[in-house]
Amino acid sequence: MTLRSSSPTERIECPLCCGTGEITRAEILDRLGVKDFARVAQLSAEEAFRLLQSKHDREHQTAWSRFEIELAKRTAEIRERHKDELRSAQSDRNDLTRRVENCLREVAQLRERNQQLEAEMSKVARVGKREELDFADEARSWAGICVSEKLPKNGDFILAYRDPGGAPLEPRIVVDNKDKATVGEGDIRKLIRDAKERRSPVGIIVARDESQLRQHDRERRWGQEESVWILRTTRAWLPRDLEVLKPVFERMRTEGANFLQKNAALAEEVQRTFVELDEVEKELKRAAKAIDTVSALTVKYRARLQALCDTAVKQPTSCDVGGVCQTAGA
Repeated sequence: MTLRSSSPTERIECPLCCGTGEITRAEILDRLGVKDFARVAQLSAEEAFRLLQSKHDREHQTAWSRFEIELAKRTAEIRERHKDELRSAQSDRNDLTRRVENCLREVAQLRERNQQLEAEMSKVARVGKREELDFADEARSWAGICVSEKLPKNGDFILAYRDPGGAPLEPRIVVDNKDKATVGEGDIRKLIRDAKERRSPVGIIVARDESQLRQHDRERRWGQEESVWILRTTRAWLPRDLEVLKPVFERMRTEGANFLQKNAALAEEVQRTFVELDEVEKELKRAAKAIDTVSALTVKYRARLQALCDTAVKQPTSCDVGGVCQTAGA
């Protein structure tokens, strides 16, 4: 059996007037003194649902309020907890910014300094190249000496004595020119490497001036290092040094490059000869300077005496007074 629910406002046939009129269901129940329990139940359910919905809304709003309060509280706690870290991070960022700015300034300064160094190196390269060309022009004018063209690497030039036909003789010598404040150990090492690359038993490092050689180099101008004989010299000393070493080179040509290794006493004598020749040259320079000084003083005093003679007052004689010369005893 299917129950059909009817609305209180639904109109039905009136049972009292035999269907000639219509009356609502609620009016019939009111006239009969019967309560509409379905309506009451419906209204009660609606009220209960409304109350429940209202309660749920209040609880929902209360929950959201508690959530927002708790969220604000937790956010404040987290912000407070991380405030120092944030402040430290801000300070680190400021420090990093300052360091970056300092680095940029240093980079700019280094770039400027690098440009200056490049300019200086360019000047040094030009000076070195000019020194090499000057040396080559001067060495080609020496009798019996031949000089190669400028080497692309492993030394500046190859120097050797010439035979009567002009062909270079052994040993062929690697020459490295230096025009710098001081000839260092690195320059000697490089000369040794260059001589080994060129398979030359002798290497010569040529400084522009005596002051560019270290004291150790001046005291030991000739010696063997790593199977290579090294001569430390200057532009002024080299022609004289080559003349001293000419007999040694001739023996090397006939007996081999290890000739001096078999004759240690001769090698020591050659080394001592260079030192003594340098001392003799120094004494000659001092003597020449003294001679120049004496010559200058002689000219000076000669001119002084000449001036005194020219300005001296002439004394009168007896011939000038009486017209007849008289002796002192007359």
